Amino acid sequence: MTEQNSPLSQAIAKQVEQLSTLVALLEKELQLISSRDAESLMKVLDEKTQLLTSIQTLDSDIERTLAGSASLSQYDEGLMEQAKRLLDDCKYRTQVNQKAVEQGQLRLTHLRNLMMEVRAKESLTYDKKGKPKGGTLGSGVSA
Repeated sequence: MTEQNSPLSQAIAKQVEQLSTLVALLEKELQLISSRDAESLMKVLDEKTQLLTSIQTLDSDIERTLAGSASLSQYDEGLMEQAKRLLDDCKYRTQVNQKAVEQGQLRLTHLRNLMMEVRAKESLTYDKKGKPKGGTLGSGVSA
């Protein structure tokens, strides 16, 4: 059995493939966050959740295999390095996506506050002395 065909090598290669897919999903997620396409974003989030579960399961399998192994072959070391680089890229992209979501929430809060200010100004009236006061919504109407 060549080192590329060993069960450990195949598992690490599969992990590299899964991490590459995760990088692509995170990129797509950022585009959907930016475009505010909620329906498509939910589909990508479901897909990402399933992929993360697969990655975690395979990671546990690799860890058990490594615990029983004395050392990694040079080929496996290279695959592990590639997986680590991809994992670092995934962590970075996750942070970028988190910031994008936070910025979107801040913009939404700001917009909501502006709308409330406009409504408050629209309902503003003046009393007999010429001082501004909030208008009433009418009898039987409550906010």
